[in-house]
Amino acid sequence: MSGRPESDLEKNPLPDTTPTEKPPPPTAGQENANIVDWEGPDDPEMPVNWPNSRKWSNLMAVSTLTLLTPFASSMLAPAVQQVMQQMGETNRDIGSLSVSIYLLGYAFGPLFLAPLSEIYGRLPLYHICTVLFIITNVACALSINIPMLIAFRFLTGLVGACPLTVGPGSVTDCFRQKERGRAMAAWTMPVLLGPSLGPAVGAYVSRGLGWRWNFWLLVIMTGAVFIICLFVQRETHPPTLLKKKMKKLHLHGNPETRSAKDVNKPHSELFKKSLTRPLKMLFLSPIVLGLSLLTAVAYGTLYLLFTTTTELFQTKYGIVTNVGLVYLGFGCGQIAGLFLFGAVSDTIVRRMAKGGEMKPEYRLPLMIPGGATIPIGLLIYGWTAQFRIFWFVPIIGTFLIGFGMIMVFTSVGTYLVDAFPTHAASATAANTVLRSVGGALLPLAGPRMYEALDQGWGNTLLAGVSLGMMGMIVVAYKYGERLRMSSKYQLD
Repeated sequence: MSGRPESDLEKNPLPDTTPTEKPPPPTAGQENANIVDWEGPDDPEMPVNWPNSRKWSNLMAVSTLTLLTPFASSMLAPAVQQVMQQMGETNRDIGSLSVSIYLLGYAFGPLFLAPLSEIYGRLPLYHICTVLFIITNVACALSINIPMLIAFRFLTGLVGACPLTVGPGSVTDCFRQKERGRAMAAWTMPVLLGPSLGPAVGAYVSRGLGWRWNFWLLVIMTGAVFIICLFVQRETHPPTLLKKKMKKLHLHGNPETRSAKDVNKPHSELFKKSLTRPLKMLFLSPIVLGLSLLTAVAYGTLYLLFTTTTELFQTKYGIVTNVGLVYLGFGCGQIAGLFLFGAVSDTIVRRMAKGGEMKPEYRLPLMIPGGATIPIGLLIYGWTAQFRIFWFVPIIGTFLIGFGMIMVFTSVGTYLVDAFPTHAASATAANTVLRSVGGALLPLAGPRMYEALDQGWGNTLLAGVSLGMMGMIVVAYKYGERLRMSSKYQLD
C-alpha cells in the first residue's frame, strides 16, 4: 500500500509514464543536420577543389592505364601471320578476328562497368579490372590454339574497357568545365596513341622474341603501373566520397546521418537502372547516337588500316624489318592534334561564351577541320600507295588521319562529359559501345575491299563515308542544345 493519503493522490496524482503520443518529427533543421554534404562549393575535400598536383597525378595514372589497354588492342596486329603459322590456321578472317575481337570486349564491357562505377565508385573498378587485365594477358600468352587466344582476347578487352569507360567520369569529377578541355586532351591521347604505338612495338617484339612476348610485355608493364596506381590513385566519385564521410560519422556515434547523394534505393535497383542508361542514351538520344555513329566509322577506319598497313608496306615497298615504324605516322599526327586541341579548346569555349554560359556545343567547332583531314589523309594514303610513290608520302597521309582522329575523338568525348556531367561514365559508355563495334567489324571487310578496289578506290570509298559523316558535326552544333534539353530526350 502506498504511504500517500488517497486525498493527496486525487489532488496531485503520480505522473503517467506510459507514452500516449509519438514524439514529434524532427524539424527541418534537425533533418539537415543529419545529412552529410560538402561544406560549401569550396570544400577542399571535393575533387574539383583538390590541389592541381593531386588532380593531375590522379589523371596521369588513369591516362597511363588508358594507354595500356588500347596498346594491347593492336599490338598483336603485326604478328598475326606468325600466330597463324604456328597454330596451323590459314583463314585470314580468323587471323583478323584475333585482333579485332578485343574491341568486341570494349563494346560489351562499358555496359556494366559504367553503372558499377556510379554505384561503387571509380577506384575499386580501376584496381579490380587492372588485376583481371593482367590475368587474361597471361592466359593469352599461354594459349595453345586460336580459339583459346580469341576467347581470352575478348575477355582482355572486356576488362580493359574500364579506363576508357570510367576515365571521362574521373575527369568530370576533378576538373571544372572551363579547364576540362586540356584534361580531356590528356586523357584522350592514349585512346588513339596506344593503338598506333602497339603495332610499332609489337612488330619488333614478335620478330625478336616471338608473338607470345607481346603479352608477357603487357603483363610486366601493367604490373608496374598497377603498383604505382596503388599509391597515386584516389577515389574521385563525389557520391562515393560522401558515403565514406557518412560512414566515418557513423563510427563516431551518429547513426542517423545519411549522404546528400543517397537515393535510398537497393543496389540491385540502382544497378538495373544504371545498366540500361547507356543503352537508353545511345538509342533514345539523337545527339548521342549521331556522334557515336561518327566515332564508330572513324574508329573502324583506323583499325582497318592497322590490320592492313603491315602487309601493304611489305608487299608494295619491301619494308620488312622496320615495318612497325610506319605506324608512327598515325601517332605523330595524334600528338600534333592533341597539342592543338589542348592549347585552343578551352580558349575557344570561353570566347564563344563571351562571359555567359559555356555551352557544350562550343566544343564542336574544332571537329570541322579535324574531321576534314581524315578523308584528305585517306586519299593521299590510298592513291600514293597504289602507285608506289615514295614511301614517306603515304606516311604523310597517315599523319593527317591520326591528326583528324584525335581532334574528332577529343571533341566528342569532351562534349559528352560537358553535356551529361552527372552521368558522364554512362554517356561515354554509350559512345564506346558503338565505336568499338565499328572498330571490331569494319577491319574484317578490309582485305576483301582492297582486293576488289585496290588501295586507291578502297580508301576513296572510306574517305567518302568519312566525309558524309561530317554532317553529324553540323547537326550536333546547330541542334545539339535543343535535342539534349528537350524533355522528350531527358534520360535518367
